[in-house]
Amino acid sequence: MAKQRVIIMGAAGRDFHNFNVYFRNNPDYEVVAFTATQIPNIEGRVYPPELAGKDYP
Repeated sequence: MAKQRVIIMGAAGRDFHNFNVYFRNNPDYEVVAFTATQIPNIEGRVYPPELAGKDYP
C-alpha cells in the first residue's frame, strides 16, 4: 500500500511533537510539509536532520 501523504499543521511545538511520536518512523505516512506561519522568520529554518529520522534527509 502507498504511503499516505500528510501535512502537519500547528504552531511549532505540538506539531513537531506529533511528528516525533507518531509520524517519524511510521511506514504508513509521509509527512510532506509543516505549517508554522505564526513564528517570525520561520521560512528560513529547517527541521534538524538528526531529529527527522531515517526517512527524512
